[in-house]
Amino acid sequence: MPDPAATSLPGTVYLIGAGPGAADLITVRGARLLARADVVLHDALVTPEMLELCPQAIQILVGKRSGQRSAAQSFINQQIIESARQYALVVRLKGGDPMLFGRADEEMSAMEQAGIHFEIVPGITTALAAAASVRQPLTKRGVARSVAFFTSSTAPGESPDTRLPDCDTLVQYMGGKEAILTAQRMLAAGHPSTLPLIAIENCSRPNERWQYLTLAELALGLPACEGPVLVMMGEAMRLRANERSQ
Repeated sequence: MPDPAATSLPGTVYLIGAGPGAADLITVRGARLLARADVVLHDALVTPEMLELCPQAIQILVGKRSGQRSAAQSFINQQIIESARQYALVVRLKGGDPMLFGRADEEMSAMEQAGIHFEIVPGITTALAAAASVRQPLTKRGVARSVAFFTSSTAPGESPDTRLPDCDTLVQYMGGKEAILTAQRMLAAGHPSTLPLIAIENCSRPNERWQYLTLAELALGLPACEGPVLVMMGEAMRLRANERSQ
């Protein structure tokens, strides 16, 4: 690796949203930066096809997967800073959009403290890609005019927040086992058992699959899922399902 002393100024770090998974859903700007990058520090959910866009770069896996052994955030922060002190163009490649459930705040704070220049390149967040994939609008005139994205995932030592957003359409990220608990809490709080929802696994990837459920069915469990799961729930799902059957 180059001697850090040979570089008079630190490089620039780009926090790039990789999108939901499919390589052709990254933005044009994101793809161009990947093609020029010296180093790419990427999440575990970034696909091999996406990494084919940066064959010239040193590729470092810094993925964090819920419930699995993964790199500590402080270690990831340090790797980003060290890379920026040795290379001109560093990419921190995150699934979805960096600014939504992506721990961008922690990484930006670390770079600010270290005096590292960085820029953000947004990506398609999974909720929007999932809605497009299953042809399910998240809003519908006269039925759903508000949407909330939420996750039940918490930081180590943080107590889980059992409150749910008050919106017409709810979209739960990282919605495997957590979505089952959410459904159980919603039933206990008086939500209708027939509330419709769609669970999408591996959004935009070749092994994508989805299923239409009710709140009561979700509360009983989901089949084993190997990839990330997102759950969309609300009355807009019911009307769209009815229209498909006509």
